[in-house]
Amino acid sequence: MAKPSLNADGQRVIVDASPLIGLALVEGLIWLPQLFGQVFVPESVKQEVLPGKSAPGEQSLAHAFDSGWLTVWHESITPCLDIDLDAGETDCINIALSSPENYLLIMDERAGRAVAKEYQLQVVGTAAVIGLAKKRGLIVSARAAFEVLHRSDFRISATVINKILASVGE
Repeated sequence: MAKPSLNADGQRVIVDASPLIGLALVEGLIWLPQLFGQVFVPESVKQEVLPGKSAPGEQSLAHAFDSGWLTVWHESITPCLDIDLDAGETDCINIALSSPENYLLIMDERAGRAVAKEYQLQVVGTAAVIGLAKKRGLIVSARAAFEVLHRSDFRISATVINKILASVGE
């Protein structure tokens, strides 16, 4: 089996369910391959985002898997931590723990991010991806993306949004 490819920074990118859902809501899934190349999810995350219930963004997510840049992690996942997180977050963190300097986690949930940071893993969230898309010229307005998320039930703290908007000059 071929080794998963690395992004331009020499890292493998592992993404949890929440950022995938949030980016699907703002039609931002297409930014991920432009920003990071190939992106991986554990099977547990795929099952979470493709429940077969025609949830918002589900069609875009299915297309992302079909196009090949969003790929299920097929290597075995060594359980390195036993902590009370959901299966997707736990799998994402366990993958990254196998070689911490070689992974970038995209994860939103506060508890999962706290555990990732405790293990000194590199972690960013949906807001940072939106900011990066703006910085790289993939979108005209980060504020517009945050407004779409705000109108849905997807939540990002105002402090985080304001920090990202300031960093991109909006």
